[in-house]
Amino acid sequence: MTVQQEYGLNRQDIADKLAWKRQQISGRKQELFGVLEQPLEPEERLLLEWLYAYMPLHDLADYDGEYFLKHVRHVLQVRQNMPWGTDIPDELFVRFVLPYRVNNENIDNSRIVIYDELAPRVQQLSLHDAILETNYWCHERATYIGTDIRTVSPLTIMRTALGRCGEQSTFTVTALRSVGIPARQCYTPRWAHCDSNHAWVEAWADGQWHYLGACEPEPVLDEGWFRLPAKRAMLVNTRIAGPADGPEEVCSTHPWYNEINMLDRYAATRTLTVRTVDNHGQPLAAEVQYQQYNAAEFFPLSILNSGDNGIVSLTTGYGDLLLHARTVDGQLWGVQLVSAQEMDVTLVLTTDAQLEASPLKQSTGTLQWKMSPPPAPTAEEGPAVTDAQRERHEQRVQEGTAIRTAFEQTFVTAEQAKAAAEKWQLPVADIQSILQSAKGNGAEIMAFLEQCASEHRGLALRLLQSLRPKDLHDTFTVSLHDHLLGAAEYEGQWSSDRDTFNQYVLCPRVHFEMIAPYRSYFGSLWNEQQKADYRQHPQQLADALQQQIVVLEQIDRYPGMATPAGAHRLGVTDSLSRDIVFVAAARSLGIAARLEPLNQLPQYWQQHEWHDLQTGAAERYTQSGKGVAEDAANDLFTAVPSADENPTAVPSHNNILLAADDGKGYVVFRQSTEGDSAQEPVYYQNFTLALLEQGLYRTLHLPYGGKQVCDHPYEVLPGQYRLTTGTRLSDGSVLGRFAYFTVTASDTVETPLVFRPAHEEVPILSEQLPDKVRQWIAPQPEAVLPSSIILAWLEPEREPTKHLLREWSEWQQEWNHRPEALHLLVQHEREREMLITQPLPRQSSIAIDERLEALAQLPEVLEQVRGQQRPVVLVVDEQQRIRFSVQGYKPGTASDVVKILDQLMPANAESDH
Repeated sequence: MTVQQEYGLNRQDIADKLAWKRQQISGRKQELFGVLEQPLEPEERLLLEWLYAYMPLHDLADYDGEYFLKHVRHVLQVRQNMPWGTDIPDELFVRFVLPYRVNNENIDNSRIVIYDELAPRVQQLSLHDAILETNYWCHERATYIGTDIRTVSPLTIMRTALGRCGEQSTFTVTALRSVGIPARQCYTPRWAHCDSNHAWVEAWADGQWHYLGACEPEPVLDEGWFRLPAKRAMLVNTRIAGPADGPEEVCSTHPWYNEINMLDRYAATRTLTVRTVDNHGQPLAAEVQYQQYNAAEFFPLSILNSGDNGIVSLTTGYGDLLLHARTVDGQLWGVQLVSAQEMDVTLVLTTDAQLEASPLKQSTGTLQWKMSPPPAPTAEEGPAVTDAQRERHEQRVQEGTAIRTAFEQTFVTAEQAKAAAEKWQLPVADIQSILQSAKGNGAEIMAFLEQCASEHRGLALRLLQSLRPKDLHDTFTVSLHDHLLGAAEYEGQWSSDRDTFNQYVLCPRVHFEMIAPYRSYFGSLWNEQQKADYRQHPQQLADALQQQIVVLEQIDRYPGMATPAGAHRLGVTDSLSRDIVFVAAARSLGIAARLEPLNQLPQYWQQHEWHDLQTGAAERYTQSGKGVAEDAANDLFTAVPSADENPTAVPSHNNILLAADDGKGYVVFRQSTEGDSAQEPVYYQNFTLALLEQGLYRTLHLPYGGKQVCDHPYEVLPGQYRLTTGTRLSDGSVLGRFAYFTVTASDTVETPLVFRPAHEEVPILSEQLPDKVRQWIAPQPEAVLPSSIILAWLEPEREPTKHLLREWSEWQQEWNHRPEALHLLVQHEREREMLITQPLPRQSSIAIDERLEALAQLPEVLEQVRGQQRPVVLVVDEQQRIRFSVQGYKPGTASDVVKILDQLMPANAESDH
């Protein structure tokens, strides 16, 4: 049997794609493909060629062949070393053990580092138990935090002990693969019932896939806090490189990668068939997007091509969707709302000139609609766990938390930062903030500042302050020195505009690419006269770069991931990375440059205003795709909104290089007295704005969570727009509204933000509280409370509670002016100590329900609460009646509680909130 037969790979497809990449890559052929000229074992060669054939362009830009060969040899050695290695089917080994990356994380040598630490712990275990043990190890190394969309490497997770769910699942998959266990990252790209999403892990053992929460161990497999929410999912998918040859349905196809659908393992499903036809009823080949409402936009869960017969199908859940289809040229398109009961839909595609042919294809006017998610599932117990298993598990979790806490105590302390700041004669508060934000990378940042010349330390501080908090976790001295010294020579030219210099010259970050050295590289490409000319005429720099870089779209799943120097050296990249190259090269020459916020257009600053780059003719690159990273979606909802951390996912990079005389228009949002006028407009929470481009609506990139958006003119491209507003109801459904309008050059369009009112009554869920619950709020059984109160059972170590605590911290100022008390209950003293460190509202109290006896009584009076999964949040009115309850993971719980409390507040009650 030959090697290629053993692995079940299509050798011809590998050869064709490898030959194509060799032909395209002009800048780094020897560094990348030179290893293939070495004497290699047939198995090594095949697997290395497989990696090359399907890897993204940005990996070819930033890593060398020696790295990939070393990776292949290490993985084969691990397969020999681990007792289950030969039991892993070849096709699973290639797709779920061999790959060196999981998502869009920066690549490092984590597989070797983790293997050395983890292998001795799992070597003697069964494959099943090795998966459980690996997750305990991951829990010792990392816990949850919401951050921006850039996915850090596994070693960065280990360095900082923090990561969002997309990063934790990347880390856990990497750990499992490090010891030869097939593993994959699972996503529900968007929840249907709330404005969030989630990522977890599946691992293979005993002939089947099992799921687990990343860095959140359970005593058994196929258990996790997301088990019940997943029953309401509309899609659960994972991504694989190359062809999809397994048994699962392919839910998004691509020549270089595929996404496969695992929803039927988690939820009740239906098959939704779509037929795309022209206005005469004839089949049309089209790109079909199954879109789901989430965060006030319609996000494509799946993108499929209907083919010449115009038919495509997707396995999805029992919730409402919006179907959007367009032909390849974007000239014909159609859109239709689909209910959960529909199984077969015909979608008519027409031109822009026929906009009024469909209620959802308009150039002016408004349209109201309602979207409903799959129904809430009946609560049910998970896999059986014995008392002994549960007790041992709780002990392991405590031990893991203690190990991680001890590691965190090795980070730079406030006292160490203070001493260093005084030594460097820099502001103490600023240095403390930076070094403590850096977590386990604090020593690296300290080394950078220590190595700086004294006259550069002030500028070095400003450089560090220009970074996002996450950048401090994995930016190293070699990069920082490159950017400091490269910017220092231009500082004097910006003495009258320091803010522009700090943000658009000094700052090395352009988008969400990994920060790496690039200033010395770009500075060496041109002589001093050329640099002076480029500073005078930045468009000439763009023209030169355009001649040096070939743009290839549709190759990489994640555009914009290449480092600027790597993309330029390679000579071929996607258009977003090409634009990042321009901004980085411009900053390297002292030119202020950026990607314009709303549409990501490359711009330079000259004569006190921003200028779009120009080409001989307008150039448009449009990608069908779901964004910078599906993983980015996690941070679209989990990061604390701030100016420094804008976690919004960019739906696709539509790079439009405009001639100066094309002009732009303006949109001004106005607060409306129509509908629910009390609802505060928040971008990516209850409204978004989208531009129609080539038969597809692209959401504009306003900052996530942006408030105070009214009465401010936003500069936008001319075109047809759709404004989406949505009111999320308590059952997860949405009352929505589209408003359509057109913006022309130099025109200003004022559009009201109208939110449909919910009109929901506050029900009485229970007339009485269980005795063990009442003791926490009222000493006398018949006592009347001074106001409504909130009761919450929390589990601070777990992600659902962390989401809720973050929401409460965001509402802290609001809560501090309210009369209601928050009674927080935990199970252990260690959990109480964790809560004490949180920024809780001033009227919070913390108590211990050691055996969760009070929580255990709630199912007697509340059908909505089952078991002891936390958090559980109750609103109790003055008569001690339960008026609201929620259990488990539900983003927006804090704002839901505030709405309920406002409705319960007596009309004559005085409140200063």
